[in-house]
Amino acid sequence: MADHYDVLGVDRTASPDEIKKAYRRLARELHPDVNPSADASERFKDVTHAYDVLSDPQQRERYDLGPQAGFGGGGGAGFGDIFDAFFGGGGGGQRQGPRSRRERGQDALLRLEVELDDIVFGTKRDIEVDTAVLCETCNGSCCAPGTSPQTCDICNGSGQIQRTVRSLLGNVMTSSPCGTCRGYGTVIPNPCPTCQGQGRVRARRTIPIDIPAGVDTGLRLQLPGQGEVGQAGGPNGDLYLEVKVKHHDTYSRDGDDLLATLEVQMADAILGTATTLPGIDGDVELEIKPGTQSADIITIRDRGVTKLRGTGRGDLKIGIQVVTPTKLSHKERELIEKFASGRRHQGPELSQFQQGLFGKLRDRFLNF
Repeated sequence: MADHYDVLGVDRTASPDEIKKAYRRLARELHPDVNPSADASERFKDVTHAYDVLSDPQQRERYDLGPQAGFGGGGGAGFGDIFDAFFGGGGGGQRQGPRSRRERGQDALLRLEVELDDIVFGTKRDIEVDTAVLCETCNGSCCAPGTSPQTCDICNGSGQIQRTVRSLLGNVMTSSPCGTCRGYGTVIPNPCPTCQGQGRVRARRTIPIDIPAGVDTGLRLQLPGQGEVGQAGGPNGDLYLEVKVKHHDTYSRDGDDLLATLEVQMADAILGTATTLPGIDGDVELEIKPGTQSADIITIRDRGVTKLRGTGRGDLKIGIQVVTPTKLSHKERELIEKFASGRRHQGPELSQFQQGLFGKLRDRFLNF
């Protein structure tokens, strides 16, 4: 194989800009569209390969360590090359083979906001995502219709370039990815015009999803195979949905239980009453017993959230807040005073501190 510097017509000390200028000059002269001769085509391939190697700093450094540089003049093999040769660098003449163009697509993460009503029993929804989908023009082949990949003329389809390197241990066979085909072993002379040779395009896609009952904020749902399609039609990645349950004006959640606060007028708390509340899954009949106190909790069984794991539902817990009127008419005040005078009134008294009295509904009362 000809020396890459000679192919480009530059010195071994040429700068990257000088190498680029030399390549452009030769490419304009030898490109098949300009010079269709067979000799020009072969030279164009050599020029392209030489530029691919010398324009990459790492590949150029490894190339300069080869026998062309001369032993003792910077051309001896470094320890990195020797190590690669003996421990996985392709030494001993063993080829690793070309790598596949097909790659697994990336996973995707989306935030999904759901209503509290939706997670009581679960629901179905269609979501739209901007993602990578299979190119319908080439069906993932990356080639223009009617064409196919061609075996790389530089590496003969191996995806590797082998060179003999002189070292302290003698001649060592090393290999590196082919700069022309980038290790694929094939080249695509006619890329698909729709996907630009990627085998996939960006598009908006509708995905039906099942939102299970009982999910909560922070939970991630995994949808296998619903992520981006891979390059060259590779398998899809996964889609992850991170759930966020929206705030509800009436109900909040404590595990599988639903919590709410009910304001009760003082007279109704004293005498007792019955009322109907609008529940998430239908009306709830509620009985307020005589003598009900603030922070009393009325529990309605099995009217909470369906359990994510297991069976059954949580409970609906209604915290009572007795409302003391702040403005009274003259007649109302007389009635209250008459009521108070008929009871033994010794003034407010301290009682034993009941720790946790409001604990079960602390968050609800703080936000009330």
